[in-house]
Amino acid sequence: MAFQHIFKAKVNWQLVTHETTQNPKGFSRNHVVTIPNKKAPLEVSAAKPFRGDETLYNPEDLLLSALASCHMMSYLYVCAQHHIAVLNYEDHAEAILDVDGSGSGRFKKVTLHPVVMIQDATKKELAKSLHAKANALCFIANSCNFPVEHQAEIYIKNAPH
Repeated sequence: MAFQHIFKAKVNWQLVTHETTQNPKGFSRNHVVTIPNKKAPLEVSAAKPFRGDETLYNPEDLLLSALASCHMMSYLYVCAQHHIAVLNYEDHAEAILDVDGSGSGRFKKVTLHPVVMIQDATKKELAKSLHAKANALCFIANSCNFPVEHQAEIYIKNAPH
């Protein structure tokens, strides 16, 4: 049985006094994203190389974090299906963005680096293999037109690393 879910977001940008959009370098990229029923709006800008405020989130950060977060939740789900007790999960994800001379660009690839601690040493290889299953389930990864790779490490609680 298939289900369809609708997600909504509101983006609000306003021209700052004494700025102009008639020059690509003449205006702020800072804006606010509001999502219904969420605690707080997101303050967003362009990435620093694109004249944005480096202290704010940017769309590239948000895409990468969405991929990493979705993979983690999919991974925890498949581990639960296989009765694997996951104690800790950490990922240092990385994205490569290529931009051409015209200013157009695209993500070339994303590499996730999940480091997972589990309880049962006999399930270490299964736990590692389940990253492929998690990737196949991940809604965000399934929506991307670039490869999402995994370089996972699995550790056992109280076992030497």
